[in-house]
Amino acid sequence: MPSFDDASAGDERDRVAPATSEVASDLLEVMSALRRTLRRESTRPPELASLTGAQIELLRLLRRHPGIAVADAADELAVAPNTISTLVRQLSDAGIVLRRAGPNDRRVGLLELAPGIDDKIGAWRDRRDVLVDGALAALPAAELAVIAAAVPVLGRLVASIEAFAGAGTGTGAGGDRPGARR
Repeated sequence: MPSFDDASAGDERDRVAPATSEVASDLLEVMSALRRTLRRESTRPPELASLTGAQIELLRLLRRHPGIAVADAADELAVAPNTISTLVRQLSDAGIVLRRAGPNDRRVGLLELAPGIDDKIGAWRDRRDVLVDGALAALPAAELAVIAAAVPVLGRLVASIEAFAGAGTGTGAGGDRPGARR
C-alpha cells in the first residue's frame, strides 16, 4: 500500500508531481483497500449479504429516489436499461424491490424498495458513517484537511474518467454503453 506520509513535507512548489500512472495505481490500490475495509467492518444486513455491488448500487439509488423509472435509473447509474431490468428482476425475486406500472403509462416501470428494506439499508449506512466518522476524527487535523480538500477533486476525477471513457479513449466499453451519462 502506498504511503502518503510525504504529503505534508516541504513546500508545494518544491515537490515534483509523480507520474500519472503511479498516482493512478496508488489511488486504485487505496480505494480498493478502503472499500474492502468498509465492507468487512460494516456488516450488511442478512437480506443484503449476498447481493452484488451493482445490486447494492441500485438499492442505494432507490433509497434516494423512490419511484424512479427504470430508464431514469439506467441513466443515473450509467448502464443500459436492460441491465437495470435484470437487476430489478433478481431483486424482485428476492423480495427486496417492488416494480409497479406508471400511473400514466403502464409500460413504464417505477421502482421502490420493499417495506422494511429502506430501514435496513439506512441502519447499514449509519454504521458505515459512524465507522468512517470515527476514523476521520482520529486523524491529525492537517490530514483531515487534506482529505476534505480531496473530496471535490475526486468528484472532478469521476467526471474526467467518464469524459475520457466517453471520448472512446479508454480501454473499456464504457464509452459505447447505451444510456451512459455524458
